[in-house]
Amino acid sequence: MMKKLALLAFACIAFSCAARAQDAQTPKTYKLAPPPPCTNNKGELVRFIDSSSERPGLAAGMADRDSSGKPVVLRSNFTATPPEFQSFIDRHECAHHQTGDIDRPHPPRNGPEHLMNESISDCVAILRLRDEEGYDRAAINKVTTAMAVDMAKIGFPEISITSRISNIDKCFTRPGSPQDLINKILMKRGLL
Repeated sequence: MMKKLALLAFACIAFSCAARAQDAQTPKTYKLAPPPPCTNNKGELVRFIDSSSERPGLAAGMADRDSSGKPVVLRSNFTATPPEFQSFIDRHECAHHQTGDIDRPHPPRNGPEHLMNESISDCVAILRLRDEEGYDRAAINKVTTAMAVDMAKIGFPEISITSRISNIDKCFTRPGSPQDLINKILMKRGLL
């Protein structure tokens, strides 16, 4: 009888440990944030498309044109990250459409022009969250914390992560509206 009780106790402990290990490996999921309104620099409505990818656990977005030439934002694995960061990604990708990036030749990846486009889109996104959604410093910190975690998972160096977050923090306190910044960029690019 004692052996059966000991075996039963061992089985319960083993099952409990296995269940906890499985819970630790199961990625947390979040409610899907609704996409924001988005119109590109040509006045075309941008459509948001939800999908999953081969990289579960990492949320990502991509601004593009679909096969019929319509502007889209592809939302991949968004439930893997908090809604505040989902909303940031949506607005960042929308900003690529708003500033005309999508219809310009894509600069070399990680080159100065590419990094400037990314910084501008980060800035537009954070300004929209501040002005349209009323994000305060605590909400911005949720965005940058989730961003830092995901960038580290992908393998970005710490200097890239801190530089990007510093840009977002500076943009959050920038005077003016997101549209003011978009117009400034469009004028500089000869698109307005």
